Amino acid sequence: MLTQEENELMCRIGPGTMMGTYLRRFWFPAMMSEELPEPDCPPIRVKLMGEDLIAFRDTNGDVGLLDNNCPHRRASLFFGRNEECGIRCVYHGWKFDINGDCVDMPSEPAESNFKDKVKITAYPTQERSGFVWAYMGPADKMPEMPDFEWMHVPEENRGFAKFIYESNFVQAVEGEIDTVHASFLHSNLDAQTIAGAATTSGGRFMYNERWANFFVREKDYGLLIGARRPADADSYYWRISQWMFPFYTMTPREPGNGENSFVRCRMWVPRDDDSTWVFLSHWHRHRPMGESDLREIVSCRNLEPGKWIGKANLGNDYLIDREMQKTKTYAGLPRGTGRVEDAAMIETMGSVVDRSFEHLGTSDTAIIAMRRQLIKAARELEEGIEPAAVTHPEFYQVRSSSAVLPLDIMFDEDAEVLEEINVNP
Repeated sequence: MLTQEENELMCRIGPGTMMGTYLRRFWFPAMMSEELPEPDCPPIRVKLMGEDLIAFRDTNGDVGLLDNNCPHRRASLFFGRNEECGIRCVYHGWKFDINGDCVDMPSEPAESNFKDKVKITAYPTQERSGFVWAYMGPADKMPEMPDFEWMHVPEENRGFAKFIYESNFVQAVEGEIDTVHASFLHSNLDAQTIAGAATTSGGRFMYNERWANFFVREKDYGLLIGARRPADADSYYWRISQWMFPFYTMTPREPGNGENSFVRCRMWVPRDDDSTWVFLSHWHRHRPMGESDLREIVSCRNLEPGKWIGKANLGNDYLIDREMQKTKTYAGLPRGTGRVEDAAMIETMGSVVDRSFEHLGTSDTAIIAMRRQLIKAARELEEGIEPAAVTHPEFYQVRSSSAVLPLDIMFDEDAEVLEEINVNP
């Protein structure tokens, strides 16, 4: 459990906060490229890291990410005219380019040089593999982009989506690296599914036991996490996950699929203290993604019209079906419409959970380690120690995996597993 002081430090991400300052040292997704489909298209609102912003694609196809409010009289640039390589405020015509420079000020006399003295907050962007990425930290500290494997596969080999969790980003990350919950929350009321042999059945992996032993390895990029369950008499089933600074995760598919299995990365970017942008990227290294590979991506695009939340959400109790809970699934929550089961657990803790009331067990080993690493990194930056991960984009060249291994082999000792989880072993 954390003290309230530690909890506040870890969760508050606005400008000037310790964690907010730390997170702003990293590049992270701000939106999907498809949200700005063409040059000079309408601008969109973007809330990111507690800041209200406007994004627009200029005449050259470049993306600008600016303060929502015009620096003149603070009118919203959402209503602005996107034209001729700039966004123009319709209140008095002030126009800004993607760098935040005022390039036209028609409300002032022609001989005035006032426009040269006015600038709006603008954040650098880059487009990569379906997302627009933003950097919101100091200009002189701007690093290279993280170099994920999925940034190098053909477009047809990947799928992506975006939605909102109505919770703080840390809760979302914790839900992802807690793999024990899968054998409860995501299970069916089928004795074999809940406590069957460690084999696949109908495409679904079975667990001998619901509990797992956790083993955590601290890495330069974050954590390598092994969750071990009994399989056959002479073997263990391992689920091997990655947490990468500051809020990237990779969780495994079931074993046995080999080259046929796709890989997934999820990015939990703070929208503000109380909500999180969830960006999903699924990819395959060697072939185009098939319909079954994209099932989760499709479901996470099944959202409330005009919103970025699922149709089953906090406002309607996630459409829980008590009859289904009695007869079919453990949770009774709908599937096929986003990550509803996870959202219901994460969001109903409260937008920022008070962790001083927790009672953590052995299954929370990875969560405890992640919190420790994150708080430590933010405090080190406060002391002038820059995060190592931002200067090493190659740190992100890893994958998740799963395997059935002999009893005497640890998950990070097996050569085949190590080759699988490291893109460049």
